[in-house]
Amino acid sequence: MVRRPWREGLGLAAIAYITVDYLRHVSPSWHKRLQPLLWSALALASVVRVPFYKHWSSELRSALLFIASLIFMLSAFLVEMLSVRFASVVLGLDWHRSAPPLPDTGQWFFLALNEKLPSFVVELLRARIIGLHHYIMLFLMLAFSVLFNSVKAPGLGLAARYMFTMAIARLLRTITFVSTILPSVRPWCASSRYRMPFHPHPWAQKYYVPYASDPDAINQLIRHDTLHENVGKYPGEYRPNWGEMNFLVDILRPTPSEGDSWFSLLKLAGGGCNDLLYSGHMVVAVLTAMAWTEAYGGWTSVLIWILVLHSGQREIRERHHYTVDCVVAIYVGILLWRISSFLWSARDTNRAKRLDKFDAVQGKLMQAVKDSDLDEVREILRTVELAGQGRHNTREWAIRAFAAVTIVSSLIMCLLAFLWTSDG
Repeated sequence: MVRRPWREGLGLAAIAYITVDYLRHVSPSWHKRLQPLLWSALALASVVRVPFYKHWSSELRSALLFIASLIFMLSAFLVEMLSVRFASVVLGLDWHRSAPPLPDTGQWFFLALNEKLPSFVVELLRARIIGLHHYIMLFLMLAFSVLFNSVKAPGLGLAARYMFTMAIARLLRTITFVSTILPSVRPWCASSRYRMPFHPHPWAQKYYVPYASDPDAINQLIRHDTLHENVGKYPGEYRPNWGEMNFLVDILRPTPSEGDSWFSLLKLAGGGCNDLLYSGHMVVAVLTAMAWTEAYGGWTSVLIWILVLHSGQREIRERHHYTVDCVVAIYVGILLWRISSFLWSARDTNRAKRLDKFDAVQGKLMQAVKDSDLDEVREILRTVELAGQGRHNTREWAIRAFAAVTIVSSLIMCLLAFLWTSDG
């Protein structure tokens, strides 16, 4: 197998990034010195390679798909944030304080391992080697590596597939966790993160609370399939005036101390304060590993999968998720990445059609040469030349502008992604 130029550099850059970032836990002073140098070197190397990149026309053809996937992903995140807030506050603070975590055999297993394994192994398993922002940055490095011919162009096409698959995964996750409210693995989370009413939402007051603990009431509900218990007396709900967004009051359930902006509530949603099946962090990790495995391969892909498993066991150890959340996230991420390949199969089909047309022109040209028909040869060449000149004249300026905008905006997005996700 012939190795592409610069190919091994991507794997080394990935290891360097993870290693330097881990220094924040080992030697903060060295981390503070080395991290800006590493990021400056990576950005400078990308900018230097831009003039030598030969696939800008391919990137331009993928631009619309990239933008559409970006909008789709951001919309999915908005829906998820609304749902996270709803699932966290619908039952009230008293429920969060009183609901015990579900029994989790995975947590028991890791506690049992702690008693058997050497202490240095346990410390290695507990170490925060890699987090959410690392996986995002690893994918950005993968997409940028098209500049060095480390992976197949176009990079925007790869990024579009990643974001499209991510959006589908987040929407499926939202449907899953909002369907059944599960108690948090950390019972203190709600009181430390949210300002929410102590009592349940009127919907929960009517449909859940009267039948939450009385077996006879549940039995009667099942038999007759109709409500029969009286709703208790609860304080009234606070209803701010959000104008056209008033329909969100019942979903976000604000309190007077949280201000008058509905959007400010979403920024406090975070990871939620009940269990969100399946793990969003693990989905990001799995999709990054799948992208590396398919586009790059090699020993670094194996290393990334090992880090994915390390992240999963740490999510369970630190009680961010139940074991089932991580297990489901792994196979959902793998399946969704495989399913999303249909878009790129269609793209490859279109490329094959263009190659067929080229072969047809080539066949005509060869036949004209065999027949010594110089007029036919000149006509075919003139047709091809005119078509090429037309595309070149109309797209050259657009491709140059597109290249500049893409590089600048991509570097800005990298910086923002690093800053916004550096805390996990």
